[in-house]
Order: sequence, then C-alpha cells, then structure tokens
Amino acid sequence: MTFLADCRARLAFDLVANTWTAVVVWALRDGPTRPVDLRRRIGGIKPKVLNETLRKLEYNGLVVRQYHREAPPRVDYALTELGRSLLGPIGAFGEWAHDHGDEVLAAQDAVPEPAATEPVGGRAGV
Repeated sequence: MTFLADCRARLAFDLVANTWTAVVVWALRDGPTRPVDLRRRIGGIKPKVLNETLRKLEYNGLVVRQYHREAPPRVDYALTELGRSLLGPIGAFGEWAHDHGDEVLAAQDAVPEPAATEPVGGRAGV
C-alpha cells in the first residue's frame, strides 16, 4: 500500500495523529457528555485544547454538538456513527500499548543519552 498525500489512509493517520483525538473519542464512548465532564474524565487536558479537539472532531464528522435550550443552556457532545466506528481501532491500539508499553519504554531506556558537549550528529570536526 502506498501512502500518497491524498490517500484515505493518510487522511485517517492525520486525523488520529493528534494526542487528544483518540482520547476524546474514547471518553465519549458511553454517550453524550458535557465538556466539563469530559475534562474530569480525561484529566490533564486544558479547556482550550479540549474545545479545539471537539471542533476538529465535529468538522470531520466524528462528533455532534448538541445544544439544549434549558435554564441554564447546556451543551454536550456525542459520537456520530462515524465516530463510533473508530472505537474498535482505538481499543485495539490501547490493547497493543498495554501489552507492549513496557517494551517500548525499555527500548527508550536502552539508548544512551548523547554527551552534553557532543553534538547530536556526532563529534564536530571528526
């Protein structure tokens, strides 16, 4: 398979490349949720980042924003069918991370840190 600039696989990879995209989709798996509750459920996400992620997901057809006319007004977000179709791949990737995360961390720990005086590309002038 070739990953051309305009191919659908690249589109999908670009869509989930953002750290928060999969996390927000996964957090919405149980149904419509208010942004404040999403922030509590996710932890560590700033309101601005959550808002930008939700807008991106809405733009791409993965979530729908639901406005409720009540006092006070309320907004929540829910996955569309397209968004729900991502739950399987996200779940599979999460299982892979659970099963292999320690191996990845061990590989990272095995790489020696470059010396503080040595340029990243090797010794200068050699």
